[in-house]
Amino acid sequence: MATIEQALNLVQLLEAELMQRGRDITRHNAYYRGEHPLKFASDEFAKFHGDRYRDFSDNWVQVVADSPVERLTVTGFQAAGQTSADQDLWKVWQVNGLDADSQLGFLGSVVNARSFVLVWGDPSDPDMPVVSFEDPSQCIIAYEPGSRRLRRAALKRWQDGSVDYATLYLADEVWKFCRPHVFQDGEKSPQMVDVDEAMKRWTPRDPETLGEPNPQPNPMGVVPMVELPNKSVLVGEPISDVRGVIAMQDAINLLWAQLFTASDYASFPQRVIMGAERPVVPKLNSEGEVIGTQPVDIEKFAVDRVMMFNGKDVRIGEWQAANLSMYTGLIEVAVGHLAAQTRTPQHYLIGKMANLAEGALLAAETGLVKRTEEKQIWQGQGLREMARLIALARGEDAKAAALRSGRVLWKDVESRSHAQMADALLKLKQLGFPFEWLALRYGLTPTEVADVMAMRMAELEADPVTELTRQLGGGADTTGNVPPVDADPEGLDEGEEQAA
Repeated sequence: MATIEQALNLVQLLEAELMQRGRDITRHNAYYRGEHPLKFASDEFAKFHGDRYRDFSDNWVQVVADSPVERLTVTGFQAAGQTSADQDLWKVWQVNGLDADSQLGFLGSVVNARSFVLVWGDPSDPDMPVVSFEDPSQCIIAYEPGSRRLRRAALKRWQDGSVDYATLYLADEVWKFCRPHVFQDGEKSPQMVDVDEAMKRWTPRDPETLGEPNPQPNPMGVVPMVELPNKSVLVGEPISDVRGVIAMQDAINLLWAQLFTASDYASFPQRVIMGAERPVVPKLNSEGEVIGTQPVDIEKFAVDRVMMFNGKDVRIGEWQAANLSMYTGLIEVAVGHLAAQTRTPQHYLIGKMANLAEGALLAAETGLVKRTEEKQIWQGQGLREMARLIALARGEDAKAAALRSGRVLWKDVESRSHAQMADALLKLKQLGFPFEWLALRYGLTPTEVADVMAMRMAELEADPVTELTRQLGGGADTTGNVPPVDADPEGLDEGEEQAA
């Protein structure tokens, strides 16, 4: 049991780290949404054109981040020692709407290097725990010294109206705090906030207002929050897929800005007139009398495209237009570098498709496939722990122990046509793989596989030929597959063979 001083010290420690992470999270989210400041421009260019291209971005960050997420689809969970996916876990997954929310969690992990999953029991329905994917700007986990997996504590901090809330999760209890919302200068620079003074204002929430004790016991016996890292390293923070894209994204935006500026001047050629004075026109009063002269409006002549000059030495010169194809070539090279660095297929970025053979297209996506499979490993560990937490919240200690060494079932990350997939599964069936395994491999969820198996059994029962074969000892299995009959079984003489 932690004292209130110990709990507040943990909140202070975790919130300080959370606020430090917030700067990168805000920046990465802005780049994903296409909010890119103009970078790498000269002082002169930024002075005259920086504001002009403030709202423009050629957003490749979103494509790079979305490409692996669209291939990360969970289809079930399987405990150690089990031959099929767990139906109860999948029901919890679907009731909590995690088919959709898991995509938000995976995207948050790809963009911001990590996301989180929180599991907590529902007193009104003990069999249906509440599971939610959490944003990395609101959550943080503290690990035991020297460990990357043993969770010591977790904090979730959020704002609702004029109040900040914080919930501290420990292995044996849960603390809930609140404070007046700390308004920051423009809500843009947390580093300017007096963090120490803000921390001191956290106070435990009133148990009568909560309708529950504070602190309250944690019946699960473990910290109920799990981290889903994007790309872990042995030392240091996980790595965001967006972090390495930002510099090249800024370079591409600058090239586009320069291209637009050059094309603007190219569409309006710059000419110089030498050896002539600027033409003037008479200036008249209200009576129509000439009272002086005034310079000609050059913009009017630019529109009318006609101007007259007097003088024998008048000459007209013109600046040569910039080579705009140079910019498009550089942009294409930059996008190619971005594709290679992030292992994103070039046909995702360039938008050009030739008549590629089937094998060539699969080879072009190999980098993305491997990149996605790596994410299945890193995030699959967290999802497996999430499944264990769900079992603990349901009071199923034996299942929780089995899930620690279980596995997460994923949809195939490779893009294949239905014909290719059916052909591959048919060959695997001929090798002896069971129908239920093939159905999971096809990408069906455990619920869909159970429905297909029930339909198949109903078809078998309605098929008199198959039923007669089963009665005669043909040995049809539950999938309707009948072993081939040996034309000359061993150990039978001619009479016994005829009887058989």
